[in-house]
Amino acid sequence: MTGDASKAQEAFQETVREAALRSARDEAPPDRLWYFRDARWRCVAACEEGLQAEPGMLEETEISPSAPVQIEQLHPDQLAVWISAAPEPQRSALALFYLDEFSLREMLALLDVKAAELSELISSGRRQFQAWLDATTPHYEA
Repeated sequence: MTGDASKAQEAFQETVREAALRSARDEAPPDRLWYFRDARWRCVAACEEGLQAEPGMLEETEISPSAPVQIEQLHPDQLAVWISAAPEPQRSALALFYLDEFSLREMLALLDVKAAELSELISSGRRQFQAWLDATTPHYEA
């Protein structure tokens, strides 16, 4: 979400530190989603210090059958930087979706959005990502 490993590590460490402090006060985090919610907000705050994309300003295109081949050409950092530049809450929706760690119900709870909004955030982000892939990564028609 941050596009910067050191910012992400700092957010993670602060979350773990906060959880330890809560546990020491007998106020342990209520569930595993607390950790992700806290880390997400720390990442969002860290990203607000940098430049953000304007909502709705990115070109979109339909998902290409050659997308998997294009994605294989990317370095993982390129994907992280691209996701980190998306506006909130799209950035968080894409990060949670691609982590493939959460159920739909958990993603809705973490992002505090309705299912239709989450679907649109992910769909729009994927189409924007495809447009970016087409502009930056060689692709071949099948």
